[in-house]
Amino acid sequence: MVKAITVYEHGGPEVMKWEDVEVPDPKEGEIRLKQKGIGLNYLDVYMRQGRHPQPVPFTPGVEGSGVVTAVGPGVTSCKVGDVVAYAGTQRLVGSYAEERILPADQAVPVPSSVDPVEAAAVIFKGLTAYVMIHRAFKVEPGHTILVHAAAGGVGYLICQWASAIGATVIGTVSTKEKAVQAKEDGCEHVILYKDEDFVERVMEITSGKGVDVVYDSVGKDTFNGSLECLKTRGYLVVFGVASGQPEPIHVTKLAPKSIYLTFASLGEYIGGNREHLLIAAEALYSNVAKGVLKVRLNHKYPLSQATQAHIALESRKTTGSVVLIPDEEWFP
Repeated sequence: MVKAITVYEHGGPEVMKWEDVEVPDPKEGEIRLKQKGIGLNYLDVYMRQGRHPQPVPFTPGVEGSGVVTAVGPGVTSCKVGDVVAYAGTQRLVGSYAEERILPADQAVPVPSSVDPVEAAAVIFKGLTAYVMIHRAFKVEPGHTILVHAAAGGVGYLICQWASAIGATVIGTVSTKEKAVQAKEDGCEHVILYKDEDFVERVMEITSGKGVDVVYDSVGKDTFNGSLECLKTRGYLVVFGVASGQPEPIHVTKLAPKSIYLTFASLGEYIGGNREHLLIAAEALYSNVAKGVLKVRLNHKYPLSQATQAHIALESRKTTGSVVLIPDEEWFP
């Protein structure tokens, strides 16, 4: 028996239960993983709330890292003792556990130069950042971009990565403390959206031209303003709706500037293609190893305290990455 979090009904953080569970032997194409770190995401919150379809009961979480302790028949991509990480598709739900079964084709190698807990902290968010700036819209030197929630788990990585590429990064944040972090992470301009109209500031910064792309994980509160911030034929890349679903819009609203609008999903871009997954993971971890991407592992909780971690995340008291550590690692 091992310990895990189980959700029996959708609702608030209190519906997560800490309990004993059985972990079976891996079947064909599967591995068993003893976890070192488990990343926490807003997707976990959506699943817990019932806003993202997930039948109950279930164990939340879609990312983590650990040591392979057993392999099923037919597995050749890894072996017992390897350190691997995984993130981001429906097949991977179940990471809030000390040990788990995982499809081998979804596990990526973690270089020895990257700490396994850091690997867990950055895998989902880092792969998402990769998709945002390399696939959904290809950021190039000279582009000007706007990143909402620039101090958040994905936002800070987009800022670092895009800045390293040579883009001018504008970030929105909620507090002065987060503004300091956003500056450190490559934002040339930081907007305190509670104190300033971010649309006016963006147009002032860009001399009325607007930005090439907006990365928006906030949703309802920022959506219309994000459209206004774009230049002609600019891209609005939505990848989350933390404040709720935007109001429906008429497609003709995109016409005056011929705007491109997409909701970019990690699973759709790389979840079903191992070659694309390995390319993205290698790009992520090589940049972490080289220091191009600095992992902000700002919050750690024992796995048994996942409820407290969710409360902190939903109240926007967190910055950077939040990681759950199996209790036997936390209290050795």
